[in-house]
Amino acid sequence: MTAALRPGLSACPACDAAPAAEALAENALQQEDARIALSVPGVHCAACIATVEGALTAHPGVTSARVNLTLKRASVEAEAGVSAEDLAKTLEKIGYEAHELDAGTLSATEADKAGRDLLMRLAVAGFASMNVMLLSVSVWSGAETATRDMFHWISAAIALPTIVFSGKPFFTHAWSALKHRRLNMDVPIVLAILLAVVTSLWETSLSGEHAYFDAALTLVFFLLAGRYLDHRTRAVARSAAEELAALEVPRAIRIVDGDEETVAVRDLKVGDVIQVRPGGRMPVDGEIIEGQSELDRSLLTGETVPVFAQPGQHVSAGEVNLTGPLLIRASAVGEQTSLHRMADLVAVAEAGRSNYTSLADKAAKLYAPGVHILSALSFLGWYLYTFDVRTALNIAAAVLIITCPCALGLAVPAVTTAASGRLFRKGMLIKHSTALERMAQVDTVVFDKTGTLTAGTPELTNLEEFSNEQLGVALALALGSAHPLSMALSKAAQAAGIRPARVSDIEEVPGYGTQGRMDGQLVRLGRASWVGAQAGDRTAAYLSVGDQPARGFFFADALRAGAEEAVKVLQKSGKEVVLISGDTAGAVEALALRLGIKRWVAEALPADKAKRVQAFTQEGRHVLMVGDGLNDTAALAAAHVSISPASALDAARVASDIVLLGGDLSPIPTAIDTAQSATRRIRENFRIATVYNVIAVPLAVVGLATPLIAALAMSLSSITVSLNALRLR
Repeated sequence: MTAALRPGLSACPACDAAPAAEALAENALQQEDARIALSVPGVHCAACIATVEGALTAHPGVTSARVNLTLKRASVEAEAGVSAEDLAKTLEKIGYEAHELDAGTLSATEADKAGRDLLMRLAVAGFASMNVMLLSVSVWSGAETATRDMFHWISAAIALPTIVFSGKPFFTHAWSALKHRRLNMDVPIVLAILLAVVTSLWETSLSGEHAYFDAALTLVFFLLAGRYLDHRTRAVARSAAEELAALEVPRAIRIVDGDEETVAVRDLKVGDVIQVRPGGRMPVDGEIIEGQSELDRSLLTGETVPVFAQPGQHVSAGEVNLTGPLLIRASAVGEQTSLHRMADLVAVAEAGRSNYTSLADKAAKLYAPGVHILSALSFLGWYLYTFDVRTALNIAAAVLIITCPCALGLAVPAVTTAASGRLFRKGMLIKHSTALERMAQVDTVVFDKTGTLTAGTPELTNLEEFSNEQLGVALALALGSAHPLSMALSKAAQAAGIRPARVSDIEEVPGYGTQGRMDGQLVRLGRASWVGAQAGDRTAAYLSVGDQPARGFFFADALRAGAEEAVKVLQKSGKEVVLISGDTAGAVEALALRLGIKRWVAEALPADKAKRVQAFTQEGRHVLMVGDGLNDTAALAAAHVSISPASALDAARVASDIVLLGGDLSPIPTAIDTAQSATRRIRENFRIATVYNVIAVPLAVVGLATPLIAALAMSLSSITVSLNALRLR
């Protein structure tokens, strides 16, 4: 056959359009640690989770199974005799394709430790601030002398350890910035907290009337709330390079003196002979020394047409063997394989993206020095005027608190939380903290083809050209193969009510197709050269019946829902749309003409895609990359901002900033509009905080605002910023 598009089997209607990922490596062995990790890309809803977990739990020897919808991964605890191969076959029976991940490579970063840590510190700060405020009410109500001092010391006993514990994220980030001789928003925040505490301790030790422990705790609480909201706007960040490494086949079948032995891939050496069974992924780069088959390279190159595999041909790690067993002599193993080099490429691209400076950091560069200078001048001025350290320190603390680091600290997370909620309802999940800011700058949109603009599954386009008798023969042969085109033909014929003809002796010839006998005649369904037909440029499978001329079943990759609408709206809004694919020139050109995309690139390798995206960046463009495969991962990481569908492989979803939860591409233009609105709201919030400071700071400088009044004013400005952010909803 001449095409290998990703199969899209699914067990629930919500998943019908979801392309499945690569086939399982059949060479798995028993798990020593009894923990098996499976990637299940077809999981898309609660019904899928229940179905998969139920099937896995019912498998003999399995003690427990949990499915993570976000990661599209199943974690299975099982007895030593259970293999990943057995579990994958169980899932395939219910319509879910799976492949094994290396559980050792997947670290404990799956747990949201940072989120739990922030939430715990937020809870402690909230509890402590409520208690200190109750004590403050007693002081405000008229407590005097020893009673007042006792309440102040109790407040100090509560506030000091709480601030040390709950304020640790701000102290850590501020110290990190100062060590590198730069300023961020945490520097004035920490200074305000410390000055409020020092002032309060000073007042308490001198039996003063006012202490501001409640103001310091409230500041910490508000800021932690903003930090936690910011954290919740994105998924747990994990390295795409790590995910790629986990996709490498963990074990392989090595042939030694004619005997098979299953070994860890890390133990393979150059020159080893490895057997790869049908449906398995290549564990190494190497050369075929025995066997014939077809290779599906779509996950690595985006190429929809399978490559005929025969002795002497080079293969790369990650390619899928489709139809026949192959013996491979390894030429590159471990870190030298093409898949591992792709992981290195992704890591380099991710490092480049981290250079982006957020709006909050840009504001801190201007804001922090001004606040510090103003506070220092206030302290110096009042000390020279009164020669009273106590008065000067109080006013300096009031200036720092009233200059509103809390409002500025909430300016970004309040908006991103509101915008993320709006986009989530539209079917998009924001993963990265600065994704919206970067999305607002997009002027060029680069799409991958297979699995992104198209559904990644073949559709029969000329069923009506065949008689029922011919379709019956083709259906009988197609049912004997798991090839993607055979499956598509079977689906179309059965939907049309066709019944399989009586064909005997059906067998699949690896690399060529399926054949059998009907009424004494040889019937074949497969590659053009095998059945005696002239191959064309179109994706096709050819049917021959006896001596009759062979006829072709033609297939096209179905467009993903919303693809045409998304491209048109983007172009209408002034964005340049570019199509870059690893597929053949004919297939890419046909899709570009269909969608009205003027600029397209075909036969692009993963490194080529990343280089072209980087070239756009060097031209001063802000690129949005939309892709779903391993071959897109480096480009997704290199782009200014990136999106991948939920049906994408783990590595692609991890490398992207935004995940498209549904199968429809039409929300992409909406995401850009929302990002632009969010950026405007962030800038408005900065302006609100600035106007507030222009009014409030002079009052603090001239001594008309105590630190307590400053804390109340700070809370009011924070509420104003949050209400402005809610306008996005």
